[in-house]
Amino acid sequence: MNILIYDVVLVDIVHILKALADENRIRMINLLRNGELCVCEIEAVIGAKQSNVSRHLNKLKVAGLITSEKKSQWVYYRLNEPTFQKFPFLLNIINEELEKIDICKEDLKLLEKFRKSCRCCD
Repeated sequence: MNILIYDVVLVDIVHILKALADENRIRMINLLRNGELCVCEIEAVIGAKQSNVSRHLNKLKVAGLITSEKKSQWVYYRLNEPTFQKFPFLLNIINEELEKIDICKEDLKLLEKFRKSCRCCD
């Protein structure tokens, strides 16, 4: 691997790890590992204001961890698969380690309750 490619990969990894260095962003990645979510669903589960949730989602997006798509008046987020293919160690973190964290388990239960309550964006 030449030095230029190595430096680019290193910079990518640094940005990714910095983006993951926050409890709320880890919780958001945990929620998104099960599929696409609207920002209102993430807000409801995390228990934070929309502006705060949007700021965290933007950091994850800039790091290349998530993508977004606007549908009607809502913005939906999902994991950015190419990033997880490029850095498979991330899949180990989200698929094996996050399910061991109590708050991540609770968040998934809250998401399920929220969806059943019919208070979703749609």
